[in-house]
Amino acid sequence: MQNFTFWNPTKLIFGKGQLEQLKTEVPRYGKKVLLVYGGGSIKRSGLYDQVTGLLKEIGAEVFELSGVEPNPRVTTARKGVEICKTEGIDFILAVGGGSVIDCSKLIAAGAKYDGDPWDLVTKKAMVQAALPFGTVLTLAATGSEMNAGSVITNWETNEKYGWGSAVTYPKFSILDPVNTYTVPRDQTVNGIVDMMSHTLEHYFHLEDQTDFQDRMCEGLLLTVMETAPKLLEDLENYDHRATVLYCGTMALNGILNMGYSGDWATHNLEHAVSAVYDIPHGGGLAILFPHWMEHNLSVKPARFKKLAVRVFGVNPEGKTDEEAGLEGIRKLREFWNSIGAPSRLAHYQIDDSKLDLMADRAMVYGEFGRFKKLNREDVLAIFRASL
Repeated sequence: MQNFTFWNPTKLIFGKGQLEQLKTEVPRYGKKVLLVYGGGSIKRSGLYDQVTGLLKEIGAEVFELSGVEPNPRVTTARKGVEICKTEGIDFILAVGGGSVIDCSKLIAAGAKYDGDPWDLVTKKAMVQAALPFGTVLTLAATGSEMNAGSVITNWETNEKYGWGSAVTYPKFSILDPVNTYTVPRDQTVNGIVDMMSHTLEHYFHLEDQTDFQDRMCEGLLLTVMETAPKLLEDLENYDHRATVLYCGTMALNGILNMGYSGDWATHNLEHAVSAVYDIPHGGGLAILFPHWMEHNLSVKPARFKKLAVRVFGVNPEGKTDEEAGLEGIRKLREFWNSIGAPSRLAHYQIDDSKLDLMADRAMVYGEFGRFKKLNREDVLAIFRASL
């Protein structure tokens, strides 16, 4: 286990009726608020009226940026930055899922930067400061509500990259499971895959003496797998929504991976695919992750065996580590298939015509992955296996 310092400044406000906390939290940062949201689902659900009503009660002057895409685009963030600079915005409130929050993080950082916000994503410039922002979460998936990371797409250049900064943690995040009731089944499934994938990215590392961290990861995976089928049968069940919502936050707020760094190659692979084809992130991960696992099974077979036995109930008797690990990979695929996640890129009408372009996007910073460094040949092999 590596030396580490854990620091997460986001105030997590969880539970039914917690939206009222906006009246306490927002005034700490100013009066001029930029409200950022997506395609209008918060208006259909009534959440928009609740939020704007509470902001009106505290005398906030509200400006709006709507239309944030599922894979948030730098063009939208630029619009938000312009509003912030023109209107002198004090605080940004992101109401939505991870995409809305990710976009808001770039708006917050871009508002304090003189150049193009894309410079911050591509690391041509380092983030020095950001406007304060908070979130009202409506989708259990990315964990962006309690971390500093963000993923932004430049559709004009077919690029999609993750970035982050110590100053892009939300000041607070309000998580009321009721606000996730209206999330459709397919998006609920994608969110489940996303949080499981975050946990798996942590799990595949090369450090020793991480027994407790391993157990936390395994426990989260087991909890999600036990809860997901029940939730998908009853999408407005508060208890199931609450469990999955909390798991999504815990999967990527830094608690699971104290003392080591996970792999994260599969996320880079998926970003390359969705940069070119604009597919749902969770759907892409469901397709790619088992193929990454199969491709890298030989790196540390005992690691795959541990996951297979502890999480997927594989009986290791009479099996090599590789055989037990492979059975665990198959059971992961079976579980994701059972809840309706895709297993082939063909599901999104993706063929081999743009494999080289996707590989170019994946390799933009060279070889990647901490469990095993992937080169271009590795990338193409995983993409081909996923077709």
